[in-house]
Amino acid sequence: MKIIFITIMMLTVLISCSFGIDLLLGFEMKTAWRNAVSPFRVMEVPEYFVFVFLIAIYLLKKLYSLTNKWISRKLAKILE
Repeated sequence: MKIIFITIMMLTVLISCSFGIDLLLGFEMKTAWRNAVSPFRVMEVPEYFVFVFLIAIYLLKKLYSLTNKWISRKLAKILE
């Protein structure tokens, strides 16, 4: 429960910082809110590549882990 609370608090602080910076830069309230709430609209092409790369690394690690577990179970059954 504490981890969820800390995560929500960090999200709130980061969104409010982003919102405040956008307001200080002179954006309208509507634009600042849209930028703070939906960050994928303001991402540029290199940021999309980095985002997709990080997601791919995560998925490949999970796939590797599942494959190793599956192989080790199969070998354990064979060796029994």
